[in-house]
Amino acid sequence: MFTCLTTRAIHIELVESMSSSSFINALRRFIALRGNVSLFRSDRGTNFVGATEDLGIDVTRGPVKNYLEKSKIVWTFNAPHSSHMGGVWERMIGLTRRVLDTLLLGPKGKNLTHEVLSTLMAEVTAIINSRPITAVSKDPEVPFVLSPAMLLNQKISGHYSMCTDVDIRDIYKEQWKQVQVLSDLFWQQWKTHYLQNLQSRRKWTSEKVNLKVGDIVVIKDREAARCQWSIGLVEEVFPSADGLVRKACVRVVVNGKLCTYTRPISELIRLID
Repeated sequence: MFTCLTTRAIHIELVESMSSSSFINALRRFIALRGNVSLFRSDRGTNFVGATEDLGIDVTRGPVKNYLEKSKIVWTFNAPHSSHMGGVWERMIGLTRRVLDTLLLGPKGKNLTHEVLSTLMAEVTAIINSRPITAVSKDPEVPFVLSPAMLLNQKISGHYSMCTDVDIRDIYKEQWKQVQVLSDLFWQQWKTHYLQNLQSRRKWTSEKVNLKVGDIVVIKDREAARCQWSIGLVEEVFPSADGLVRKACVRVVVNGKLCTYTRPISELIRLID
């Protein structure tokens, strides 16, 4: 799994083993699709270290200078025994792996063909890259937010599911329906965990910035279709006696119509401007 530290997009490649050869092939596929990379950062996995040695990318040896001059690639490893480092990419990787492990190691993930698994990984990539990362416009009608998919595809339109009439029973039918069922299951689990990670659940020992009118927020919507995020604009806030905002009135577009809902702040996640 590759994570871009600029666009915040991710890219997933399948490998047949944890060998250096398999990783190099995955790396070549990634570069062929996404373009050259100037800097790689990773942990000290044996397949990563072995791959850099096979490719001649070893910062401790002389030949690396010649290789880097030609390829213009820098590879940086975390310090040994420092799993806590690299949190900026490890958090996204860990969350995705946790949900995939639940799906693929359970009964529903048995006997998957390579075609099904590769298609599922493409759907997973689209789901993660659809997440909103920042607010660009505070249009009172339709707030515009930026996602990694928009930066990659240069398109404003989002990713839509090709079908909406599959259910859990279809997992044992055609392969394409199996992929759609697994994708929907991933979407529901991953979205829940991801939104929980965006909200701090520590005890209120210090004051936080209150929601205010004009803030763009993501609304927790359990019924949202895959890759669809409920984005709203805060119209009114309701402070308690202690001055802390615990609920807000949010304007959101539902099926092309403007609607207004009152929600507790536990159901709202403010986007960074």
